[in-house]
Amino acid sequence: PFFVNRGGLPVDEPTWERMWRHVGRIHPEGERGAQRIRGAADLPKIPIPSVPAFQPSTPIPERLEAVQRYIRELQYNHTGTQFFEIKKSRPLTGLMDLAKEMTKEALPIKCLEAVILGIYLTNNMATLDRFPISFKTHFSGNYFRHIVLGVNFGGRYGALGISRREELMYKAPVFRTLSELIFDFEEAYRRCWHTLKKVKLGHCVSHDPHSVEQIEWKHSILDLDKLTREDFRKELERHARDMRLKIGKGTGPPSPTKDRKKDVSSPQRGQASPHRRNSRGDRRPSGEKKPADSKAMPDLNGYQIRV
Repeated sequence: PFFVNRGGLPVDEPTWERMWRHVGRIHPEGERGAQRIRGAADLPKIPIPSVPAFQPSTPIPERLEAVQRYIRELQYNHTGTQFFEIKKSRPLTGLMDLAKEMTKEALPIKCLEAVILGIYLTNNMATLDRFPISFKTHFSGNYFRHIVLGVNFGGRYGALGISRREELMYKAPVFRTLSELIFDFEEAYRRCWHTLKKVKLGHCVSHDPHSVEQIEWKHSILDLDKLTREDFRKELERHARDMRLKIGKGTGPPSPTKDRKKDVSSPQRGQASPHRRNSRGDRRPSGEKKPADSKAMPDLNGYQIRV
């Protein structure tokens, strides 16, 4: 047994050693092969991508391009071995520790790891809103899932991520509405002979790397089999409006931290309080509308709580 750090990784065993242990279990010569490779002196050095650094004057679109370039340089993980274990229920601070580990190991990643890394690398971009977008598609009798990090800067939408397909990852922030961005992904899937079945949208992620809140991955679940095209567009724009309303109530997405003082009388404190958390029932599946309540609706739109 070994101890683990806040990121959930062993502190006395680098990620590449865990990888070789896994190879050794499925390949008889895996362990000896690993030792021969590690001991070889004539192997060329593999370049390690540099984490992007920015000047304060660097425009946000240029920063996003640099972040995407870094994610792309790590390359997509085709090995079948998951190098980093990501639990969506972990608090944001733990996921950020894991993102630091990714930058140190510089191993190939998959789409969910790219989303966590994208959040980590854009935390200092206070004017950039980030939120997860998940896709479920159908092709040749099988279902496939993918996730990207949606971004919103200056009222324009885009995305960061990684995929086997070039058109299913980076989208520059040029889309006027959230529905335009999602429809662009849908068209990209169609060119790959995939049929889009579901879209899951989360709320904006806090910029505080020490926040103990959880990322809200599935605030709106849109089932395309149950929605008309127009209803699908309306639900996407409703989600975008909900995000704007939340952010408009403060300087950004709330981020409850361990050392924040308790203040139940403050509406903003109530918004950020980890004790008032959204239940699964608060999520809006595919066009389902909550019953109108004249007293509850204003408070719901203004002070929904993310976990």
